Amino acid sequence: MVGRLMLAAMLLVTAVLLPPAGVVTTAELVRVQGSGSVDAASDVVWILALGSDARPGEQVLGSRADAIQLVGLNIRTGAATVIGIPRDSYVDVPGYGRNKINSAMLYGGPQLMARAVADMVGLTPDYVFTTSFLGLQAMVKALGGVTVYSPFSWSIPVATVRRGNNTLNGAEALAFARMRHELPGGDFDRSRDQGLLLLGGLRRVRELTAEPGTLERLVASFLANTDIDLPAAELYRLARAVLQVQPARVSRCVLPGRAGTAGAASVVFPDIGKARALTRRASGDATLRRGC
Repeated sequence: MVGRLMLAAMLLVTAVLLPPAGVVTTAELVRVQGSGSVDAASDVVWILALGSDARPGEQVLGSRADAIQLVGLNIRTGAATVIGIPRDSYVDVPGYGRNKINSAMLYGGPQLMARAVADMVGLTPDYVFTTSFLGLQAMVKALGGVTVYSPFSWSIPVATVRRGNNTLNGAEALAFARMRHELPGGDFDRSRDQGLLLLGGLRRVRELTAEPGTLERLVASFLANTDIDLPAAELYRLARAVLQVQPARVSRCVLPGRAGTAGAASVVFPDIGKARALTRRASGDATLRRGC
């Protein structure tokens, strides 16, 4: 592992200093304003993973968030926690009043999303990773598909998902991450499935990086399609945090709440007290020993 990480670090440095010409990025990785960098002495890193609902021709960072997942990584133990935040959560968006939390991306990009999430759950992420519909499909294609477990069966023209394990291509993975209407729990089930997709992607990365040369290919593909504003050393430490995670030690939860309406809009009224209690339990070591 150390040798592979060092080789990946060399790729990171090269790509940061000499970015490929003419590349159109479909994702962005930024440090949250006011947060520190990944500290080599710190065990836990928190990443806010966002999926933008931008359509072709629209700004990825200037559209609403379609997926919101708060991910804690423990570099020392390999444990992780994935906390799903329903995109329709009706909260105070800093500077814009009450609205769905996903509108924060539209109003202020990843940084305002990070502030809105922090105000909601009481934990400020260290980084925000945002991808587009095309970016998600490209990542799944680079992995050669992703296997996910679905608690329910459903079918639409672009994807058929059965109850149990499903190996999805890029278009099918996007449909899985966005499906709501065919699921009994609506926005809550969609958020759960997004966490399952993240876990399936992590398992696939772990499988592939055991093969010689694959880690380097995946890192190069990630860098070629991601706009990154981080020093190479910091990016290396962040990559190390991700690669340390053991899929069997990943906890998944979706923040609780109730469905309702605000005016004519369907929204989720989150249980802020329970949300903050959940993140307090996970904040120190990225572990939820008693489950959700």
